Amino acid sequence: MSGGAWRIGLAILAHVLVIAGWHFFVVWGEVPRFVMPTPWDTLQALVAGDYPWWSNIRVTAIEIYGGYVLAVVLGVAAALVFTWSRTVEAAVMPVLITFNMIPKVALGPLFIVWFSYGVVPNALIAFSIAFFPIVLTTARGLREVEPDLIDLVRSLRGSKWQIFTKIQLPGALPYIFSGMKVAAILAVAGAIVGEFLGSDSGLGYLMLQVQVTLDTAAMFMAVTLISLLGVLLYGLVVVLERIFVVRDARVS
Repeated sequence: MSGGAWRIGLAILAHVLVIAGWHFFVVWGEVPRFVMPTPWDTLQALVAGDYPWWSNIRVTAIEIYGGYVLAVVLGVAAALVFTWSRTVEAAVMPVLITFNMIPKVALGPLFIVWFSYGVVPNALIAFSIAFFPIVLTTARGLREVEPDLIDLVRSLRGSKWQIFTKIQLPGALPYIFSGMKVAAILAVAGAIVGEFLGSDSGLGYLMLQVQVTLDTAAMFMAVTLISLLGVLLYGLVVVLERIFVVRDARVS
């Protein structure tokens, strides 16, 4: 069995064991259903309750993936500008650090005032959380290139864009994907925080609704679906990393 297949098989086995442990803990411990449902009860919540699951999944997915894609595009672009101009980096990076230190929960009410309820403010919260790690890792990766190699290309009248696309970007890809993995996790948290603070749709909003009726199975199902959206995003990043980055160059 190849290394990749072995890792996938081990990951699947670990999840199966967690689900089995969850089931037996509830059954053998005689845990009340309103406290913790079994995996089967959780799965039944998809059809038992009259909840608009698919429309809420769509909204949360748009918020997570939209904010994430925006963070990747602007994060890589900002890191590129920083490598081109030390002055811009010295002026802007401290501001980014200060902004990143602000709890995003505190920004949620402001986003609601500025953009009202809906997908946009929640996607922006996801973006604000995912943006910074991509900037940091990409900027580091772009600077890891041998300076002598860059000087050689400049001596051959290579433009900044050519240096970026032919030398810096290929060398920085392992760092970019490392930041993208971290950002994928943070984007999920950001979108759900936004839905908790103020939203009229989405899986986070649905969790608040079913909490009132103590439908714990539906709450577990919502958490499971949120996790699946995050795993799908993380898995997509891993697949792209395996396509564009050679194995020995990947950053764990």
